[in-house]
Amino acid sequence: MSATATHNATGRRKTAVAHVWLSEGTGQIIINDRSFEEYLPTVELQNAILGPFQHVAAVNKFDLKVVVKGGGIHGQAIAIRHAIARALTKVDPENRKLVKPLGYLTRDPRMKERKKAGQPGARARFQFSKR
Repeated sequence: MSATATHNATGRRKTAVAHVWLSEGTGQIIINDRSFEEYLPTVELQNAILGPFQHVAAVNKFDLKVVVKGGGIHGQAIAIRHAIARALTKVDPENRKLVKPLGYLTRDPRMKERKKAGQPGARARFQFSKR
């Protein structure tokens, strides 16, 4: 594998879709043409993104370019984490053994249930009046 190899992957969570390009570098993370700290304001969300890197001992070894669309900020962060974990398994198949038990490779299937016709919500019903 050459030093300039780029690995890409896609991650999803709810309606958020993240596309990640991983290349060897110094640890620079760019999300939607903004810095990592600017795009994800809380430490909790930043740690969610850095989790896969920490578990494969690859912190500051890769540069990351991310394009993420849809969903909210938390769903986007988890979608990015999913994509990073997938890309790290492409870099080295041994990384799969490290990130899979943590659930980073699992696509979370939970989605918002759609609102049904003739009802006020997805599961709610209009109040029934007997008389």
